[in-house]
Amino acid sequence: MSVEEENKAIARRFVDEVLNNQNLAALDELVAENFVELDPLPGQEQGREGLRQILAMFFAAFPDFHWTTEEEAAEGDKHWSRFTWRGTHRGDFLGIPPTGNQVMVNGVVIDRFVEGVMVDSRILMNELSLMQQLGVIPPLE
Repeated sequence: MSVEEENKAIARRFVDEVLNNQNLAALDELVAENFVELDPLPGQEQGREGLRQILAMFFAAFPDFHWTTEEEAAEGDKHWSRFTWRGTHRGDFLGIPPTGNQVMVNGVVIDRFVEGVMVDSRILMNELSLMQQLGVIPPLE
């Protein structure tokens, strides 16, 4: 199997086990301890533990969180994917109290893998749309 196919398999396992099954223990096998989030969310700490904390916050805020990879590509040590995630806002999210709103957010993520683990990631998602769906920012007219 090529390195690109291996990285795709790891990325798919991350989506299935960590994101969609909310199995944060799987991070220990899939993510480097010194993981770097290149575009962190407010308050997100670096490292595997920082990722674990931010994902736990997402899962508490959106207990039915589900991630769909729409398309993907890999070259060398990098893996790109276009995604959509959905969930219902049932818990605090970045200081926003639960609204009960269902949200759908799209974006692109670029992950880098070294020796079978994710070492850094850059996630660019439509945060404006998310805030509009949560009612924090009015829709553009």
